[in-house]
This record gives sequence, C-alpha cells and structure tokens, in this order.
Amino acid sequence: MMEEARTQSIYDVFDQESPIATEMRRLYSNIRHVHGRSTKRSFLVTSANRGEGKSTVVSHLALTVARFRGKKSLIVDADLRRPRLHQIFGVEKEPGLLECLEGSIDPLEAVKDTQIENLKVIPAGRRVRSPAHLFEGDIMAEIFEKIKFYHDFVIVDSAPIIPVSDPMLISSVVDGVLLVLLAGMTPRNVALRAKNILLDANANLLGVVVNNLSEVLPYYYDYKYYGYSEHEG
Repeated sequence: MMEEARTQSIYDVFDQESPIATEMRRLYSNIRHVHGRSTKRSFLVTSANRGEGKSTVVSHLALTVARFRGKKSLIVDADLRRPRLHQIFGVEKEPGLLECLEGSIDPLEAVKDTQIENLKVIPAGRRVRSPAHLFEGDIMAEIFEKIKFYHDFVIVDSAPIIPVSDPMLISSVVDGVLLVLLAGMTPRNVALRAKNILLDANANLLGVVVNNLSEVLPYYYDYKYYGYSEHEG
C-alpha cells in the first residue's frame, strides 16, 4: 500500500526568489511609502467576499517581510468565523485573539512561534459564531497597541468586508487597509461596494491587491487607479 503523500506546507512552497515573493517586496515598499510617508507598520487585509485569496496574500507578504527585510513580523488571524492561519503555519489554534478580546490572557501569551525566526502568529483562538461585538470597545485598541510595540510589522487577516462588520471595526487600530480582489472574478459593483464600505468607515484604504490565482501573482494598485473615483456610488 502506497504511503499517502504529505500535504506541502507554506514553508515548502515559499521561495523568496519566486515571482510572488518579488511582487510581495514591491507591495511592502508601496504600502509603507504611500503618500510619501514610511511610518506605516500595521495593516489590515480584507476582501469583498470569501475565496479571493486574502489569507494567501497575508501569509506570503508576512513571510517575505520577515525573511527579506529581517523585520520582527506578526500575523494576527482576526477572521474569527473562518480562521485559517493556524493551519497555514502549523501552530496551535488556541489560545488566540478571541481569548485576548475576552480579557482572559495577555496578547503576548497568544503569540506562537513559526519555523521562521522573525515571524510570529496570533491565531484566532476558540471559534465563535458572532464575534463582532468583541471588536468594539477599548480592549481591541489596547491589544494592538501592545503587539505593535513589540513587533516591527503587524499584518491582520480579517473576515471579508461585505458579509460582516468586523473589518470596519478593526480598521481603526491599524495604519492602513488593503483590499484583495480576485482578477476576473470579483464583479465591479461588488468591488465598489467593498471600497465604499471601507471609506464610509473612515478606513485608511491604501490600495487594492488584484490576486490572479491562475498565475499565483498579485498586483497592487492604489484604489484610485482601479477604475474607482470618489464620486462613484
């Protein structure tokens, strides 16, 4: 009987000389220096709907920054409804962000090591059906203030923006937001709706990552150049 093939982990497939790593280095440079400033260190990544590759973008961006730039990087899985990052990086799911939001543990106690020295993960924690209320109030701001103090680069994987309000609430405690869209699949009206939700919430929308899964290659655009304009509804 043949032995079942082992599923490849992100550590197996990530190559810092690959096209996707090159694009991620460009993305990192673009988002840090948008509007001529280089002070941005924390970012939220969301998408319009499910299945647009936001967790893939988060994972590869964080790996690239940790390896190529040598920055102390932290990924936070804030998609409490459908968490994935604990599986991608092979870490324990609990305790995680949920337990931090409930006040049962200190945020630093939820930080998990990965196989990359400079890359850490805070997983989602225990799964809940309706976590939106947990993102309200002062505790979320306190959590992010603490984790940003101890890390050079913080990237947050959140739920999609159209189905739930979680990303709007989290956007207030990060320096900027990236919106991931799937090339050739996300309808223009859906993309516009996602963009407007973020802008209505006063989120600092830095741009759009157009994720081409068939080519495994993301492209970054400032949202102004993705067929958007401020007067569109």
